[in-house]
Amino acid sequence: MIPISQKLKNWLQTLGKDDNWCILITADPDALASAMALKRILSRRVHSVVIANTNTITRPDNLAMIRYLRIPLVEWQADMKEQFSHFALVDSQPHHHPAFEGINFSVVIDHHPEVAEFPVAAPFIDIRPAIGATSTLLTRYLRFLKIRPGRLLSTALLYGIRTDTAVFERSGTIDDFNAYQWLFHYADNTLLRRITRSEYLRSWLPLFGRAFRSLHPCRGNGAHTHLGDVSNGDLLVAIADFFTRVHGLKWIAVSGVVTDTVVIVFRGDGSRDIGRLAMACFQDVGTAGGHHALARAEFPLSAIPAKETVRDFVFQRLAHRRLYRADASPAKETSSGE
Repeated sequence: MIPISQKLKNWLQTLGKDDNWCILITADPDALASAMALKRILSRRVHSVVIANTNTITRPDNLAMIRYLRIPLVEWQADMKEQFSHFALVDSQPHHHPAFEGINFSVVIDHHPEVAEFPVAAPFIDIRPAIGATSTLLTRYLRFLKIRPGRLLSTALLYGIRTDTAVFERSGTIDDFNAYQWLFHYADNTLLRRITRSEYLRSWLPLFGRAFRSLHPCRGNGAHTHLGDVSNGDLLVAIADFFTRVHGLKWIAVSGVVTDTVVIVFRGDGSRDIGRLAMACFQDVGTAGGHHALARAEFPLSAIPAKETVRDFVFQRLAHRRLYRADASPAKETSSGE
């Protein structure tokens, strides 16, 4: 097997000065940082590089990251496809989002698990589920290429590793730790503090009250709370992350309805495989999957029987998950909403 450093070197030799690249992401801290790093690697080797996000960005830390680290970002539109000769995908895989369908990616770099049902094809692929963050992979590329990241890029990559590993409480390997340690020398700690403290919007506070009132215990020292209609899934992520700080709560499932889709965000302390729990409960009605300590499930509102509430439907499946485990091949896995 060719070492990834040699594969990277071989791929870089294929780049052309007339190439126009688009790095597609579903924006979160790890994806944003990874895209910044890949742009840095490509920028002096090709004609142009654009970072395009497929999702609406509402989380305060993401907005603060974009603002303070001056991340150039454009919102992806399908009619933009003809503007680019090459596409890259970081912190995701082609089957993770409908916007990625029909695009021939030249590069796929990710740390989420692969799904046999959706094989990834590209000239350069680096998918390593054992690694805690895609930012770690890009940091290794920079070190291999002897590129010293600037203050803003270093801070972005540091924050990307922090969020996806929960500062090494949720996941992480020696590779993640070494990357973090190396980046720390170049990052701006003042900017990092500004970003990490931008966790919640004032308008979100009523949701916390709704979450507390709806909280219901589940087996294995877990809990479920349903928020009803919400404007986007990022709100569920914020609530779920908050509950990880509650002592004695080993896992949490936060559900809500986004337009006509039920979204459930899972978080855990690592004592059980939350990704498997999500798939066991919901892969037969939609998409589900994730990591050991964080996961996500989505399914259409129409999957719920007419006389049953969303809250009861979700809770019953969490309480009796063995009844819903799909016997067929694994369902399409969804991004865990990190």
